[in-house]
Amino acid sequence: MHKPMAPEDWREANRAMWDERVPIHIGSDYYDLDSFRREPDSLRGFEVEEVGDVTGRTLLHLQCHIGLDTLSWALRGARQVVGLDFSEPAVEAARDLAASLGLGPDRASFVAADVYDAAEAVPDSAYDIVYTGVGALCWLPDIVRWAETAASLVAPGGFLYLAEFHPMTDALDDETGGRIAYDYFSRQPWVDESPGTYADLDAATVSNRSVEWQHTLGDVVSALAAAGLRVDFLHEHDITLFQRFGSLERRDGYFRLPADRPRVPLMYSLRASRPPEA
Repeated sequence: MHKPMAPEDWREANRAMWDERVPIHIGSDYYDLDSFRREPDSLRGFEVEEVGDVTGRTLLHLQCHIGLDTLSWALRGARQVVGLDFSEPAVEAARDLAASLGLGPDRASFVAADVYDAAEAVPDSAYDIVYTGVGALCWLPDIVRWAETAASLVAPGGFLYLAEFHPMTDALDDETGGRIAYDYFSRQPWVDESPGTYADLDAATVSNRSVEWQHTLGDVVSALAAAGLRVDFLHEHDITLFQRFGSLERRDGYFRLPADRPRVPLMYSLRASRPPEA
C-alpha cells in the first residue's frame, strides 16, 4: 500500500474549516435540528438493517461531527454511545443536542480528539460496535493507521461498521457521472479553497482551505483485514445522499442515476468483526 502524501498543514486547515462551519450547520435547513429533536433519527435505512439491533450494546462513533447519527443509535437502544470528533465546536454542539434530548453523559458522551488518537482519548478500551458514518474517510491521509486504530477499539465478538461514498464516484465526471474523468488510484491530496459548505453553498466563510484524499475500496478492505478484523460483508449501493453529479435524480429519498442509465456504485457499506475470545 502506498505511503500517503499530506501537506504539513492538513490537520490544522481541516480543523479550522470544520470549526467555522459548525454554527452554519447548526442553523441550516440541511441538518434541521428542530425536526431532529422532534423525530431524532438521522440514520439511513440500509445502515439500520445491516447494523441490526443495538439494544444494550456500547457504540463508538468516530468522526461524529455534531452527533446526529451518534444520538440516533442511542435512541435506538444502545446502552451507551460515545462520539469523537476533532472539532471542539462540533463536540460542544453534540453535547448540547444530547442534553436537549434528555440524554445524559451516562448514555451519550462526546470527546474532542483526533481520530488517530481515539484509543487514548475515549473512556473505554473496547466497544461492541465501532461506527464510522458517511463522508469521514476522505479527511484522513493514512487509511492503514485509521484501520489499526478503529480495529483496536472493537471488543471481542464486536464489529466495525462503515458506510461511505463509493470511491468510484471520485473517478467520474462531475456533470454526468457517466465517464471516467479522474484517476481512481490517485494518492495525491486534493486541496480545495471553495467558500461555503454543503449545508449552505452561499454561506460566507473565511477558513476555506481543506485537504482530502480518496481511498480505493481495495485499500480500505485490505487495511481492515490486516488490522485483524474479518470482513463479514461488503455491499455496494446505487444510491447516494446528495447531488454528486448533475445527472442524478431524487427518488425514494435518495439520489440515483436516471432509470434509463446503466448503474454504477455510489455508496458502499461493510461490516468487519473481531472473533470472540476463546
